[in-house]
Amino acid sequence: MAGRRALAVAVAAVVAAGGLVACGSDKPKADARAELQIWVRKPPGSNTEKTDVQLAAKFTAETGIPAKVTALFDDFETKLQQAAAQKHLPDIVINDTDQVGTLVKQGIVTPVDKSTFTGAADLTASSWQAATASDGKIYGVPFSQQSYALLIRKDWRTRVGLPEPQSWADLDALAKAFTTKDPDGDGKADTYGYVIPGSTKRGYMSWYFSTWLWSNGGDFLSGKPGAYTPAINSPQSVAAVDELKKQFCTDKTVVPGSITAQTTDAHPLFESGKGGIYLTGPYNMARFDKNLGKDKYEVVALPAGPQGTSPATLGEGENVYLMAGSKNPAGQLKFAEFATSVEGQTIGMAGTTDGNVVRSPVNSKVNTDDVRHDPRWTLYGQLLQQHAHYAPAVPDWAPFRQDSADTLNAIASNCSLDVKSQLDKLAGTFNDELSKQGAKA
Repeated sequence: MAGRRALAVAVAAVVAAGGLVACGSDKPKADARAELQIWVRKPPGSNTEKTDVQLAAKFTAETGIPAKVTALFDDFETKLQQAAAQKHLPDIVINDTDQVGTLVKQGIVTPVDKSTFTGAADLTASSWQAATASDGKIYGVPFSQQSYALLIRKDWRTRVGLPEPQSWADLDALAKAFTTKDPDGDGKADTYGYVIPGSTKRGYMSWYFSTWLWSNGGDFLSGKPGAYTPAINSPQSVAAVDELKKQFCTDKTVVPGSITAQTTDAHPLFESGKGGIYLTGPYNMARFDKNLGKDKYEVVALPAGPQGTSPATLGEGENVYLMAGSKNPAGQLKFAEFATSVEGQTIGMAGTTDGNVVRSPVNSKVNTDDVRHDPRWTLYGQLLQQHAHYAPAVPDWAPFRQDSADTLNAIASNCSLDVKSQLDKLAGTFNDELSKQGAKA
């Protein structure tokens, strides 16, 4: 963490000196034929990287503008900061929507004029909102959007004789049965209920838990941009965290090792038969269909919590960010326009394969059912349209996500901690951060 902060300071110093957003005589001479360097947050060698390469190749074939894709996954944001400090930013970055505030704060991304963007009206209002910073300006072009649902081992559920869960109590009963009733029938006590990516790295625990929080009527913050107050210690939020703690500490229905697991660690825990309930995105279904079997699991919306009024899901996705200092700003814009076109979105969806980089399309002219013919994707789309919650529009969401992940991880790791007092402390931290960012009510 200290290293990241040092890099952030270095980036800020370069920005202050005008080294990233070049101006005057330091501004690079525009070259509409210069090769675009495109960074994607995908595992090198993965099928998702191959789809991004195909997208870039098709773009080059249609425009004549060369483009090179570089896939990076581990410590992506740190490597981007290093590139910024070295004044070697890529031209395009495709990364999470919740990075908008961080990139703007670092001064390494350029704004987008929606009024002159070809095809802007075809992109959904919610996806444009996810590319909008707290100052009301747009700093990315929507590329993909997604929601989250439960993947449940249907064969296990049938074997233990329980119905599809309609409540959190049903889920807990199912998790206990998966942990104690040998659902795989191998005669060994080697299965569990929940698979949870509970690592603090990149704030994974907070990212995972947010869907549960909103499903119980809780929240991280309440209010509106520029006028937020902490809500993480509200009664609904406390009750949601109590549920998380119960899974780890009382029921002990979570796969061992989840407390330090990132998503890349969690996926194998589900497909290898260690855990039977996994809250995740639609992008994993092709992988699990192949490695586990499509008939062995089902996709179910997380039910509303005891204090919630309706299902909820984290809504997020990825944006095409146009990075500062590019030699080819016209090419940057053309790539973003191609990536969000019907053709670009269809390439990115990659059918029903595990190479999808567009989960749910942001282009309203693209019908998911026409491309995928899979009702499970339809469910994810309905959750996105009807029940999605996006991260609050603060100038920089990263500190809030990290601080909440640290607190939630500590509560799940140390069962002696009192949930209410820990969340009261977190609310104080949030309050200080809101003041620091000028976003406090």
